[in-house]
Amino acid sequence: MFLTPEEQFVIIKKGVDKIVDEQELRAKLERSFKKQQPLTIKLGLDPSAPDIHLGHAVVLRKIKQMQDLGHHAIIVIGDFTGRIGDPTGKAKGRTALNDDTVKKNAQTYCEQIFKVLDKNKTTVRFNSEWLAKLSFEEVIQLAATTSVARLLEREDFQKRYKQHVPIGMHEFFYPLMQAYDSVELEADIELGGTDQTFNILMGRNLQKQRGIEKQVAIFMPLLEGLDGIEKMSKSLGNYIGVNEAPEMMFKKVMEVPDALIVKYFELATDEHPLQVQAIQDKLQKGENLRDLKLRLAEVITTLYHGVAAMKEARTYFEAAFQRKEIPKNIPVLLLEIDKERVEDILPQLVAMDYIQSKSEFLRLIKQNGVSLNGEKLALDDLSRVLMNDDVIQIGKKRFLKLNK
Repeated sequence: MFLTPEEQFVIIKKGVDKIVDEQELRAKLERSFKKQQPLTIKLGLDPSAPDIHLGHAVVLRKIKQMQDLGHHAIIVIGDFTGRIGDPTGKAKGRTALNDDTVKKNAQTYCEQIFKVLDKNKTTVRFNSEWLAKLSFEEVIQLAATTSVARLLEREDFQKRYKQHVPIGMHEFFYPLMQAYDSVELEADIELGGTDQTFNILMGRNLQKQRGIEKQVAIFMPLLEGLDGIEKMSKSLGNYIGVNEAPEMMFKKVMEVPDALIVKYFELATDEHPLQVQAIQDKLQKGENLRDLKLRLAEVITTLYHGVAAMKEARTYFEAAFQRKEIPKNIPVLLLEIDKERVEDILPQLVAMDYIQSKSEFLRLIKQNGVSLNGEKLALDDLSRVLMNDDVIQIGKKRFLKLNK
């Protein structure tokens, strides 16, 4: 049974940057409520960067909230458009992905999106299903629906044009093909980040030209990472990955800047708007920031790992970072050979996201930031042989037990 259209509207609007347009959304919700028929929500995913973090999950969380209201999501994996590469925000053209990479990334995406979305209310489609079947005549007709001047309104194309950076003709087709996806699916709503504004609005325009009811465009703000400044990004190291171990996720959420607590509740959780407002009120009344951040860490870790894992992660955090103890049940690194030295495990530490690189590890050693069984390591200790049950501490927050 659907909530009333107004109740749904309040939940959908939480944390949203912009809706185009609100009256159309209200009308769709009214019709859906009267007919008790779900709306079709579209999200396009470019399979070029398959590791999802909380920044990517902002849009997924909004779709999950709409699924909880009774609506159905169609996830469009851009296996065909991925062969072009989304030029959004790029200073130059992107290298096209080959079929094997697209398929591998798409599989990884599908595994991760269902950490957020309701599988029973989600359909996954690949846009090669319809785009690969278009004749050259149909492609020309599609190109005729817009002008070069309109495409050059895009900020990234505009900059490249002014700076005499080449723009391939094929790049102009990316927003057109994404728009055609909306025509094919007859989407009621399309979601995306604010960096996808041009592409998603193209979908509305093309639907109108084809005599299809226009989709409502919902744009979510970009989520700043743990540095509090830049957009969350794995390359910047300021991210929280949805696949990270619960204790790592919990401690990273505890590092969220104080000024972003409310924004993370809005964009990275499914908390009701009234609950978010209550948290904002507590902040204004001077409630302890640490308590609010603990609640945020509990909510986010529970979303991705469940209550039991969250409780263990909180116990780990309290032991390691509040009481400064070596916590129980810390992650284990298996030594691959009988006598492995400190420097030999650095690739594994990078793979486990314990360090960004060997150079970072060396810098931490110089700053007395790496310990073995409570003893600070020096650069001379890189050749030290590791033993069974040794515990490495990296910085103040990362522990690892070694086993053979």
